[in-house]
Amino acid sequence: MIQKDKKFVPVMLMPFQEDGSIDYNTLDNLVDFYLEAGAGGLFANCLSSEMYQLSQEERLESVSFIVKKVNGRVPIVATGTFEDTIENQAEFVKAMYATGVDAVIVITGLLAKEDDSEETFRANVEKLLALTDDVPLGFYECPVPYKRVLSADFLGQLVKTGRIKYHKDTSLDINSVRAKIVATKDDESFGLYDAYMAHAVETLKAGSAGLSCIQGNYFPEMVVWLCDNFDNLEKKDEVDQVQQFLIDNMDVMHDTYPVSAKYVLQKRGIAIGTFSRTPSKLPDENAKKQLDILLEDYQVLSEKIGVLAS
Repeated sequence: MIQKDKKFVPVMLMPFQEDGSIDYNTLDNLVDFYLEAGAGGLFANCLSSEMYQLSQEERLESVSFIVKKVNGRVPIVATGTFEDTIENQAEFVKAMYATGVDAVIVITGLLAKEDDSEETFRANVEKLLALTDDVPLGFYECPVPYKRVLSADFLGQLVKTGRIKYHKDTSLDINSVRAKIVATKDDESFGLYDAYMAHAVETLKAGSAGLSCIQGNYFPEMVVWLCDNFDNLEKKDEVDQVQQFLIDNMDVMHDTYPVSAKYVLQKRGIAIGTFSRTPSKLPDENAKKQLDILLEDYQVLSEKIGVLAS
């Protein structure tokens, strides 16, 4: 499912109506927004989708909706493990795969407790693989409930099984990313996608399959542009400006996320509400002012690099 060209895979937002129910009309439009921006795949039912605030039925229903809407145009991955026994997690992995996704994502921090040993974690991973038949899988070092980072050697072993197609890296460590890329380089069907945009260009140059970051829920066109141009020597100055923009605005894009991303998309003309089932809220007018400045700065940058911004 992974192509050789660098791809941006959005961690999809979940739009809600004011009564808290999923807004499927807006979700339909949001899929179009990502694809028209040039996304090379979609990560559904993820932390940005408020997956922990969804019921099992909502998780399956929303992913099925996205799969039907996309209709094979790009690959789709979706989380399929939540806090439960390994046996029950395996059953839900199979149920998620039945929605038609290309691979089911496993949350590393849900396969062992934070104080469990690496040996316990690895044993539970092997058990999950054994219980999920031939379902293609991926890993996500999700920061909630805690972040368990895969070692390069273990990821390399797993990829050699032929079952592992995707890895979302949140190690925040470029040396760790490089080691994982080296350990998995022999399997062209596997792709590592980095979430940490402070070293986005370094990650792409190191050989990652692409990027999968929350910044793409503000400005997906910019992340696609970076994937397309990171090694273009004629555009080195513009690439450096984009990388610096990502570094300079790391905090403002994280502070009240995902509500902040929904707010910016509203300002960009996307009909999405800012309701969230998470505790994330826009706390005051100052936060909105900072996001307005972010959008203005992006619009200036987009003109410089030749990306059409609405």
